[in-house]
Amino acid sequence: MGDVGVAEDLAHDALVVALKQWPEAGIPDNPGAWLMATAKHRGIDQLRHRKMRDTKHQHLGRVLDERQVSPEDVLADALDDEVGDDLLSLMFTACHPVLTTEARVALTLRLLGGLTTDEIARAFLVPKSTIQQRIVRAKRTLAAAHVPFEVPRGPELAKRLESVLEVIYLIFNEGYSATAGDNWVRPALCEDALRLGRILAELAPDQPEVHGLVALMELQASRIRARVTPTGEPILLLDQDRGRWDHLLIGRGLAALERAEAPPPGGGYGPYGLQAAIAACHARARTADETDWTRIVALYDALAQLTPSPVVELNRAVALGMAFGPAAGLELVDSLRDDPALAGYHLLPSVRGDLLAKLGRTEEARAEFARAAALTQNARERALLQRKGEAL
Repeated sequence: MGDVGVAEDLAHDALVVALKQWPEAGIPDNPGAWLMATAKHRGIDQLRHRKMRDTKHQHLGRVLDERQVSPEDVLADALDDEVGDDLLSLMFTACHPVLTTEARVALTLRLLGGLTTDEIARAFLVPKSTIQQRIVRAKRTLAAAHVPFEVPRGPELAKRLESVLEVIYLIFNEGYSATAGDNWVRPALCEDALRLGRILAELAPDQPEVHGLVALMELQASRIRARVTPTGEPILLLDQDRGRWDHLLIGRGLAALERAEAPPPGGGYGPYGLQAAIAACHARARTADETDWTRIVALYDALAQLTPSPVVELNRAVALGMAFGPAAGLELVDSLRDDPALAGYHLLPSVRGDLLAKLGRTEEARAEFARAAALTQNARERALLQRKGEAL
């Protein structure tokens, strides 16, 4: 139909028809094909009713006339083969770069995550009306830009795939470490992102970075139960009970990581694969003391070369401090203090406070923890930072 909003309405119409007919006629042998065929048949009727003479209408009509069969028969024959491509096409449409990041996230969760606008609004702590507006604007933008419902090919694929992975990663991160609100983790969002990532890995098995992202999410998700106390208080990585980590997810993550390493000549991990390899270092360590921090520093060095950013450098500073002492980490952190990208980032003073505390510079560390607490919007994290300051 060339319009996400119209397509969604037609899908709803098909479900209503099914609710009316199936109790009497019985459930079809292929319910998915029946629903898709009914929706497309109504779409064709709508195009004809409006006397639209665009090329898609002409093509649809010509195909049906030439075959002299009903839309139901046309679709039922091939739907099982096409549904994978359809789902992949929907992912690339919902995550199109023509949309803002916020719109991509909202539309992806609505169309692919199965969340209602209320649920999305609660997940991101914004009014329902804000999410509704983002989704409506996204649909209009896609229609106005004539974004095709397809999986791109050639050079365009890499660019668009990057957008899809970014959206899934953002959804997961918001669940893993909520930016605001009263909960530090939101497992339901992590589960949604993981489900989308696993589907994408099945549909695009030859894309190493897809497996890299899935590996990263599986490994990170393995720690969720150990990240908070029964009352919701945050537990930092080095203090977690590793017996509570989910070893099934760790196994799945390590298997995905093996698939993420591209064969020669493009051998090696991409950005998500490198982050997954870092997470794997933690997953393989039976205790915090057994963590291979030297390897983690090397992986962050590679990540900084591949995708340089101040946040990567900040994470590298933590690894440096663990591998070579707090003075080495603090030197790198201090070089980042004037970076405008980190001006309001609460983890900069938080990391600096940890390193200063290890060096015995207590008063400076307390000031950094207080600054970090003032910057974060998450109530649980704020309380944690305040306790760290008070403990000094």
